[in-house]
Amino acid sequence: MAYTALARKHRSLTFDTVIGQEPIAKTLKAAIASDRVHHAYLFIGTRGVGKTSMARIFANELNNPDHNDAIAAAVFTGQDTDVIEIDAASHNKVEEARELIANSAYRPMRGHYKIYIIDEVHMLSTAAFNALLKTMEEPPEHVKFILCTTEAHKVPATIQSRCQRFDFRNIPASRIADHLTAVLKQEGFKADPELVHTLARLGNGSMRDGLSLLDRLMASGEKSLTVNLLEELLGLPDRQIMSELIDAIAGGDPATVLRSTGQLLSKGTAPEQMLAVLLERFRDLMVLGACGVDTDLVELSDDVRQSEFERAKQFDAAGIVHMIALCESVQRALKSSPAPRALTDACMVRLAMTEKIADLTALVQGGGAVAKKT
Repeated sequence: MAYTALARKHRSLTFDTVIGQEPIAKTLKAAIASDRVHHAYLFIGTRGVGKTSMARIFANELNNPDHNDAIAAAVFTGQDTDVIEIDAASHNKVEEARELIANSAYRPMRGHYKIYIIDEVHMLSTAAFNALLKTMEEPPEHVKFILCTTEAHKVPATIQSRCQRFDFRNIPASRIADHLTAVLKQEGFKADPELVHTLARLGNGSMRDGLSLLDRLMASGEKSLTVNLLEELLGLPDRQIMSELIDAIAGGDPATVLRSTGQLLSKGTAPEQMLAVLLERFRDLMVLGACGVDTDLVELSDDVRQSEFERAKQFDAAGIVHMIALCESVQRALKSSPAPRALTDACMVRLAMTEKIADLTALVQGGGAVAKKT
């Protein structure tokens, strides 16, 4: 049998199994139960947060109230005659919009409604939007529209005003991690807890991205998945070397900082990627230092959380805020720099000297000696 990607194999099939968008699922479920289904919906959100899956679930619940497995399978694979999925990125011409409008006049073959799911609707041309507008304003009673987009600002206000709008939020990393753990168990794989948390964070709020990364790891053939495997596969900076680099920055040791930087770059890590990871690590240290080890504002496994909390004690709040601003500034400057390595090394030395410069500034402003840190 052909392999099915994890993002397709483990996608939600009912309102009750939706992850991260429960308020929307609850509202749509209630709309069906109370017979208050609008004629047009607009689903907005970044990629991989469940817009199309929710549209299919909604369509299946509307047209398949008895939960016939054959009908459900057709809906979720895009083969149902009454649930028509259209990719606006490749079907954005006015002629195609007019064909859709013409076909909408025909009643559904077996369901209650003819449902049009238009993905990436913002890609329609102006003429196509205009052609669609009249039908959306006064649609046949058997027609429902579900429009999905990642760029709401590109959807004309005239279209938006005729839709019920639902904004899909990014899925919390903790929810992604929980789902990845369940998927690993079902697929018969083992993984380090830190790997699962790392994948969830790399997903950036997208369940699909998190599952796609897990798919790549599982394709390696290893039954036990580790952070080292992920670092090798994606070219991420070695976490141990990054920790040594951060400790050297905290200790004000430019020589060790430069050696660690050289190690990371020699392993193929791009300067921009190294700074991006450093930014995330500094952010975690800042939050742990300010909020304590038990804060839910950082997504780390228990062991790593405790070690990072101890590491955070080496920094003061003002210093680490300055370091975050410096890394972000240099990361942007690297894109146009003719000498990225020199700029990166200078940034690293500057980070290592942050505490000394802060002490010197306090000395000048205070006009006296600066007490050493204990």
